[in-house]
Amino acid sequence: MTFLIVGLIVFLAFHSIGMFPRLHAFLVGAMGPNVYKGVYSVFSLIGLVILFDGFAAYREAGLIQIWNPPAALKHLNYLFMLVSFISLAAAYAPRGYIKMRLKHPMLVGIKAWAFGHFLANGDLGGMILFGALLAWAVVDRISFKWRPAATVELPAPRVLGDIIAVVAGIIAYIGMIHLHPVLVGVSLMG
Repeated sequence: MTFLIVGLIVFLAFHSIGMFPRLHAFLVGAMGPNVYKGVYSVFSLIGLVILFDGFAAYREAGLIQIWNPPAALKHLNYLFMLVSFISLAAAYAPRGYIKMRLKHPMLVGIKAWAFGHFLANGDLGGMILFGALLAWAVVDRISFKWRPAATVELPAPRVLGDIIAVVAGIIAYIGMIHLHPVLVGVSLMG
């Protein structure tokens, strides 16, 4: 459990730098944008590896079950995951109406993923992992209220962006259903 928590701290600490515009500007100015991106990426990856290894070790040691979620919440997670994958795809697709309405589709996708998994998993490690990521995504979204607004001219939304987001999201969703046992060690089909 210790490595899970350390991995969460490292991963979320580096992903939280953007919430503090002065700190972010200072680091980019001191290192230069390319070095900053490199350091950010390396430490984020290190945090992610520690987090994955820590969660895997926690699961191997035996889950600490806090409560047993009803089957309905596990099924509801499928809906949250579909929303998550479409939102995540919208973040990288050309600007469509989904991206325009969500404003920050990546954060919506993370919140949907974390909330669905938080509801569907009643073990302590899962609640810590998904609860921390959900809390981080909520705080990150709120932080946009105090961050300087971007002055970039955005293109008009196009339906093509939505089609790409929905199709790519559904394909990724179906792929994850089949790859979840390999990647996470938990079968969703049974």
